[in-house]
Amino acid sequence: EMLAVNDIKALPYHAGMDGATRSANQDAFLMEKVNVIVATIAFGMGIDKPDVRFVIHYDMPKSLEGYYQETGRAGRDGGEGQCITFYAAKDLQKMEKFMQGKPLAEQEIGRQLLLETQSYAEASSCRRRSLLFYFGEEFTVDNCQNCDNCINPKKKVEAKDDLCAVLETVIALKEKFKADHVTDVLLGHTTADVTSYQHDQLDVFGCEQGADEKLISAVIRQAILAGYLDRDIENYGLLRITPKGKKFLSKPESFKVIEDSDFSEDAEPEMIKSGASFAADDELYSILKDLRKKIAKQLGLPPYVIFQDPSLEAMATTYPISLEELQNIPGVGAGKAKRYGADFVKVIKRHVEDNEIERPEDLRVRSVPSRNSTKLFIIQSIDRKIPLPEIARAKGLEFNELLDRIEVIVYSGTKINISYYINDIMDEDSQEELFDFFKECQTDDLNEAYKEFGEDYTEDEIRLMRIKFLSEMGN
Repeated sequence: EMLAVNDIKALPYHAGMDGATRSANQDAFLMEKVNVIVATIAFGMGIDKPDVRFVIHYDMPKSLEGYYQETGRAGRDGGEGQCITFYAAKDLQKMEKFMQGKPLAEQEIGRQLLLETQSYAEASSCRRRSLLFYFGEEFTVDNCQNCDNCINPKKKVEAKDDLCAVLETVIALKEKFKADHVTDVLLGHTTADVTSYQHDQLDVFGCEQGADEKLISAVIRQAILAGYLDRDIENYGLLRITPKGKKFLSKPESFKVIEDSDFSEDAEPEMIKSGASFAADDELYSILKDLRKKIAKQLGLPPYVIFQDPSLEAMATTYPISLEELQNIPGVGAGKAKRYGADFVKVIKRHVEDNEIERPEDLRVRSVPSRNSTKLFIIQSIDRKIPLPEIARAKGLEFNELLDRIEVIVYSGTKINISYYINDIMDEDSQEELFDFFKECQTDDLNEAYKEFGEDYTEDEIRLMRIKFLSEMGN
């Protein structure tokens, strides 16, 4: 119904419909009388339509087998198929409720399948590689250049010591336990299972106490992909160490992992930086880029300081024609809308009128999260000049995670002053050198700065100076 009122030709398909209506709706989709079918998984098992371009999972699939089969309905003609999955951690609770009342063995298998799906959804490594590995195939290339994680790669962290701890724990547990139990022992969690097996008496118990649980999960998952561990799928997913893992323990080497994404309810949504334009209106996107370039030139700023590319893409999709609507765009807060927004909404409004575009007013593609407690805490703490490591500790964040959140705050247009912290760790000449670099740089890709100054400054110092630059010059 929501798609229909926004002039998208769509029909439903589900088991509760009468047979005649269901068949008629399927035929309408096959004959291209409608563009979209909103369906339960009952639809499409044997459908003979080779040119499906999108498969969108609005609810998380119950298993990777199901996911693989369902996404496989796209692009059977060899053309491109986009597969998008919406996921939130609370989806798991709903799925687990559905399993209540089933036999215990069936519940155990169901939970294991759900865990695999959760791991896939939250992982930050190549999705193609993970999926093929799950089905026993090897994909040796690190970057498939197609999935969201490969198009927008995240920073890797050294985890050699963490992997050693994981391997030693798997051995200490005699290779008879699953990943969640191994994680509990590593982190020192006194769960009912841990105490009943007396694993709280082991030397390895709590050896990773204080570590981020998501990091440990990422290490285990990526150790399996790298061949250091093996998960026995036939036996409830018990972890076993491989000959390669034993060799690693005797002679550890660098092992870098990508930390998993945070899907907890209070996590701030990230702004995904696309590799190409995802704007619905390419002509408007081009006009907005030219306007941004013109304003940036007038102010003597790099274009990305005005608005990032994903913000322009969203503008060219939802057509905001007032400053109030502009604030619904990702990366545009009240400050940025007030400072730079007037020219942009004027151009968008003229484009909409000239081309008689019907704006999707009732269908907001994406909304900006309201200020949550963590964001307010960070802003207020910086105002009180509390050292940044203390702010991170107070919220249980790694320092680089805190910088991620501060960047989101600054990119949205909020002005903050972290000079009090930077002055303690960097001299004036170093600050000036980095500040001048960012003023001349035409891209917000931090890798450019790392290449230029990687030997002279740490990544944290470079990121801190970019935050200072963005806040002072852009907000």
